[in-house]
Amino acid sequence: MQPVHVGPVTFGTGTLVLIAGPCVIESEAHALDVAHAVAAVARAAQVPYIFKASFDKANRTSLASFRGPGLESGLRTLARIKAEVGVPVLTDIHDASQAAPVAAVVDVLQIPAFLCRQTDLLVAAAHTGAVVNIKKGQFLAPADMRHPLEKVRVSGAGGVLLTERGTSFGYHNLVVDMRAFPQMRALGVPVIYDVTHSLQLPGAGDGRTAGQAEYIATMASAGVAAGVDGVFMEVHEEPARAKSDAENALRLDLLPALLQRLQRIHAAAQA
Repeated sequence: MQPVHVGPVTFGTGTLVLIAGPCVIESEAHALDVAHAVAAVARAAQVPYIFKASFDKANRTSLASFRGPGLESGLRTLARIKAEVGVPVLTDIHDASQAAPVAAVVDVLQIPAFLCRQTDLLVAAAHTGAVVNIKKGQFLAPADMRHPLEKVRVSGAGGVLLTERGTSFGYHNLVVDMRAFPQMRALGVPVIYDVTHSLQLPGAGDGRTAGQAEYIATMASAGVAAGVDGVFMEVHEEPARAKSDAENALRLDLLPALLQRLQRIHAAAQA
């Protein structure tokens, strides 16, 4: 296993890492508030933390759905969070032209699951020298991630993470095969579990994505017990008001107890 360093945070050395934040940047003030709040919870739990949020949700179900502030405004917000909260920052890119300007601000470039086979996007992200987090496509077997991983590795990425976010299972449903975690870790890179996205019910909300947030604690616990290097969760102070993924986000006030639980499970799994 080759450890991956993201500022003061290291993946792959036996420490559980938290990647969390709102699904999309709803406003600069809101993103800052969530970042400060989650960072405080992570410090109290002694869990290394990376903030995440999207400046553009390019794969929303409906044209009417909120996409975010866009590249320029979104990067200003992410830069401010990095400076003021003092944590590394992750965001996703959807086009090769976004790689360089986004890498100039954030610490981790994320490749969305539906785009994990897009060679030009992967190579552009890697050429920046940033750490690249590739989400496993909902249509791929875990072992198939060796191909996007190799594209990014040979193209100069500063480190690679792989993220599981569920596999399509019939209509409007995703399942998580716990065998995916050791199978992808066997490729020699740290593996993250995107808990909240794996609880989506894609397209099941009549023009929007529905979800099953009631299973967050159960699935997060299972993933940590299976040996993941980090958990990825969308967190919102009032999920019902979230502008994206409202039905599968974790309520902010539930995070402290969940992190404590995950730390205990992680310690037992490492023993």
